[in-house]
Order: sequence, then C-alpha cells, then structure tokens
Amino acid sequence: MRESSNPVFRSLPKSQGGYATFGTGAAGYGAQQVQADPYAAPYAQHPEQTGVARPMTIDDVVTKTGVTLAVLSAVAVVSYYLVSQNLGLATPFALVGGLGGLALVLIATFGRKQDNPAIVLSYAALEGLFLGSVSFIIANLVSFGGVGMIAQAIVATMGVFFGMLVVYKTGAIRVTPKFTRMIVAGMFGVLALVLLNLVLGLFGVGGGAGLGLRDGGGLAIVFSLVCIALAAFSFLIDFDSADQMVRAGAPEKAAWGVALGLTVTLVWLYIEILRLLSYFNND
Repeated sequence: MRESSNPVFRSLPKSQGGYATFGTGAAGYGAQQVQADPYAAPYAQHPEQTGVARPMTIDDVVTKTGVTLAVLSAVAVVSYYLVSQNLGLATPFALVGGLGGLALVLIATFGRKQDNPAIVLSYAALEGLFLGSVSFIIANLVSFGGVGMIAQAIVATMGVFFGMLVVYKTGAIRVTPKFTRMIVAGMFGVLALVLLNLVLGLFGVGGGAGLGLRDGGGLAIVFSLVCIALAAFSFLIDFDSADQMVRAGAPEKAAWGVALGLTVTLVWLYIEILRLLSYFNND
C-alpha cells in the first residue's frame, strides 16, 4: 500500500498480497487470496461461517465517516451555543477538546486502534467541542463574520472535499510516491513554521506575532492558502489509501480508521478556511 500523508493512514499495518492484522480482522482476507484458492470462494460470500471479518466496502467507509461527522457536528453546535451563552467556557472547551482529540489520535495511531469505534467517536465528540468553541472565537471575537462566515467555511470545506474526490475519481491528478513525498514534505515544512512562529511569538518577536503567519497580513493569507492546498491534496492520498485498503480486502472494521483519517483532514481544512475568511472580516 502506498504511504499516506495522513499519520492515521500511515500507521495502518500492511503486508504483501493483502491486509495484515487490523484490529480484530484476520490476516490476508482479500480478493487475492480468494482467487488463489478457488475452494475458498464459497466461504468468501459468507465470512461469518468461517469466523473471519468480511472485507471492507466503500459503503462501510461512507457510513462510518457519516456517523463520525454527525457526532462531531452535533457536539460542535452544542459547544458553539454554550460558549455564546457563557464566554468563560470558550477556553476550557478549546483546551479539553483540542488536547483530548490530539491524545486520542496519537493513541489510535501509535496504539494501532484506528478500528476502535469508541476511540473514533470519542475523538469526534472532543473535536466537536473544540470546533464549536474555536469557531465562536474566530467568527465573533477575532473577526466579525459571525454565523454567516462559519456557514461559508463549512460550504467551502465540503466543496473542496467533493471537488478533490472528483479529481481523484477522474484521475486528473495521479497519486504517485513522488506526489506523496512532496505533500508529506510540505506538511512537515508547515508544522516547522508554525512551531517557529509560536516560539518567536512567545519571545515577543514581531510584537508577539512571530513571523506574522497568523496576524492577518499578506504573509498570513499566503500561509493559509498553502495550508488549504496541502489539506486538499492530502485528500487525494487519503482516497487512494482507502481505495487500496478496499482492494486488499481490509476487514470491515478498518472503515473506522478511514473515517478517523478523513475527519482529521476535514477538521484541519475547515479551521484553515475559517481562519482565512476571518482575515477579510476583521475590520
């Protein structure tokens, strides 16, 4: 399987000729094994009779991703409303949601628990808590875009997502190892700049703005556009990884890992778009 720029996808166990062990799924249950052993074909149609998890399908990916995003959206709406009623909740919600969500992603990634629905849905809930709070802060305190700006960010995020899905399906941009390496390198570069900007800001450089990557100026706009582009191209690699998992016969529970990976990218894209819009609504 080609390596993904998304750490959730990159940590999935792989093996030649099929999928290795993903959570409770059995090893090597895929189309290649069925073709190699014609006697296994009847059991492939009824995997429950063999005690082997059935292969993952695109429908599984769509369903699990939909459920994950539904939980995230519901919690985000509640979080936004509560913060709008009590500004004192903004910081606690942002910290608990952001740090808690990050902790669960790390546990899922390095503990190879991406197929655990409890972890994935808990991440969605925590990230919803974070997004609701941060959305209110950016749309009403940092800028004056309000709910309308949030709606624009949501529509733009979904537009980019489905647009890149069309790009992937039509093959307009081919996902190659070189392409993947470029995106990964770009993401590491962005992360390094963010950390440097944070450290310089803490030391008072640029009046606390550091390199000016988030101050709303020209450089900040360019930086946000670069981040949006990287997030968008990351979808292509994520789609390709999910497609290869389906072809390799990954067990059905692996769809939760795909849902987690796509949600991580969607959250990043939404935040960057919302931040970019705020630069034009802060006068």
